[in-house]
Amino acid sequence: MASNLPIPIPPRTPTPPLDDPPSISDQSSHLHDKDSLSPLRDTFPSSRGTLAPGDANRLSPTRAGFSLSPADALQQGDQSDNAGGPFNFKTMTMAKGPVVKSNIGQRRGHKYKHSSISHQIFLEPPPRAPLALPNSLPIPTFKEYRSSMSRDQTTRFWWSLCHMCIAGYTLWSAHGSLAMTALSHLILFDSLGAMLCVAVDILGNFEVWKRSSVRHPFGLERAEVLAGFAMCVLLLFMGMDLISHNLQHFLESSGHEPHHTHVHERVSLGRVDFTALLAISSTLISAIGLKNHGRIGKAMRFGYIESLPSVLSNPSHFLTLSCSTLLLLLPLVSIKLYNWLDVLLSSTISISMCVIGVRLVKTLGSMLLMSYSGPGVSEVIRDIEADPCVYGVDDARFWQVHYGLCMANLKLRVSGTEENLVRLRERIASLIKNRLGGGYGSGGQKWEVSLQFTAEKA
Repeated sequence: MASNLPIPIPPRTPTPPLDDPPSISDQSSHLHDKDSLSPLRDTFPSSRGTLAPGDANRLSPTRAGFSLSPADALQQGDQSDNAGGPFNFKTMTMAKGPVVKSNIGQRRGHKYKHSSISHQIFLEPPPRAPLALPNSLPIPTFKEYRSSMSRDQTTRFWWSLCHMCIAGYTLWSAHGSLAMTALSHLILFDSLGAMLCVAVDILGNFEVWKRSSVRHPFGLERAEVLAGFAMCVLLLFMGMDLISHNLQHFLESSGHEPHHTHVHERVSLGRVDFTALLAISSTLISAIGLKNHGRIGKAMRFGYIESLPSVLSNPSHFLTLSCSTLLLLLPLVSIKLYNWLDVLLSSTISISMCVIGVRLVKTLGSMLLMSYSGPGVSEVIRDIEADPCVYGVDDARFWQVHYGLCMANLKLRVSGTEENLVRLRERIASLIKNRLGGGYGSGGQKWEVSLQFTAEKA
């Protein structure tokens, strides 16, 4: 029968040739052995157990075809008594409770920091001291801004609104005079400056306005410079608009047909112009009470009016007050002279507005670009180079952050003793503060001076 036939043993896989060539005697022995590769010949080592060719159960799964140790054989014998086969399936009862997963003994990833080798490669950075400046400061909301207003600040806020209403009333009543129209533009500029002064004063209640942080190194005071720059651009455009209006009026009076009828009425003789008087009073109140355009006046100096009193030394106040005073005197002249003076005064005011606007745009624009446009820098550098301890000035940077802060950074080549260098530092700092800042107690800009000395061999 087929079940009694012997199962052939699989052929042996040929061994690859050795690196060293075999000897002649070994080759001759293999050549004379004809049954060395016979499938019927047992060529396996005897240590793995003997398989009888006639044994039908020699490959049975119930019989071990390999030699076992005595202890393993005894254990296998005990198991064969209890179970009928090699697969011993037992009924398992699963736990009803939740399976608790334990991570004890498990390692996820490689921690380079705790590696024995990484201690020599990855060194921890040295501890640093915390920054003296905060990362950022909270910016107040509109509700916080309104709730922080004091009684005096509230009064000044409502007065700035009244100043705007006076500007609107002046423009409404200026339909009969070109000079009054120009005056209304000036009053509008002054009222916007008064509102800006009140807003800055209220923002000073919060820490973010003056305290430096990483996000705002100089606080929020530079926002006032930006708002002033926008106001100066508005002043420049209003002056150009007045110039175009005067040119249109000149063409109409020369015989050209006007597009719109311009009727210029005049205040009756001996009557006080109430609008001009109201403009003078509102300008004085804002200039004295609110310090209107005070910071702009310090940033922009005119040599012609700098020697005048504090209110008139500001170009904006000087222009508004002079225009209002001349409008008070116009009703005292004749009608023909009134028309010429009205056009002349309006042209003068419009040109002055353009000149002041250009000057302010240049000054505040350089301030926004972190540069200093004030006079006296070349004289200061010349005096520093004249010092006997100074060999030369390698670099000198003067720049203005906002209305109240300027900075000077100088790099000098010096020689001398330590006492002379300390005295030189004090002298340079005092020279810059007195020449450029206006001196102690003058209310000018604050200067921060930083010096770097490079010692030269004598």
